[in-house]
Amino acid sequence: MALVRGCNFPDDLYYNVGENVWVRRESDGTVTIGMTPYGCALSGEIVAWTAKKVGRTVDQNKSTGTVESGKWVGPVKAPVSGEIIAVNEAAVAVPGTINTDPYGAGWLARMKPSDWAGESGPLLSGQAAFEAFEAKMQTEGFAGCA
Repeated sequence: MALVRGCNFPDDLYYNVGENVWVRRESDGTVTIGMTPYGCALSGEIVAWTAKKVGRTVDQNKSTGTVESGKWVGPVKAPVSGEIIAVNEAAVAVPGTINTDPYGAGWLARMKPSDWAGESGPLLSGQAAFEAFEAKMQTEGFAGCA
C-alpha cells in the first residue's frame, strides 16, 4: 500500500484517477468499486449514497449512483461498463462508512463487466497510479488526507 499525501492507495487495485474511483477485480470476474480516500477527503463527510438498482446496466464513466455530503453532490462513475449485481446496503444505511473504510466496508457497488479486457486499459495500478494521484493532488493544491 502506498501513501500519497496521507491518502492510502493499495497497489493491488485499479484506479480511475480522474474520477477518484477504485476497482477491484474479483476471482469470479466481477468487479467491486468505491471512492478513493482522496475523493472522500474532497467530498467531506458523506451523508448519503443513492445507488442505481441491481440489474441496471451502466456504461463506462456513467453514474453507478450518487454520493452526497454537506458540500457536494455527485456521481460515482463506473470504471468499466457492466451490470450492477450488488449494492452495498450497509453504506446506504450508514454512509459515513464510505469515509472511514473506503476499501472495506465502504465499497459501493459490484458489477459484472461487459468488456473488462477492452475497457480496463485506461485504469492505473501500482506506481503509475500513485504518481498520477500525486500529480493530480499537486495540480489541485490538495494538502493531504487527514
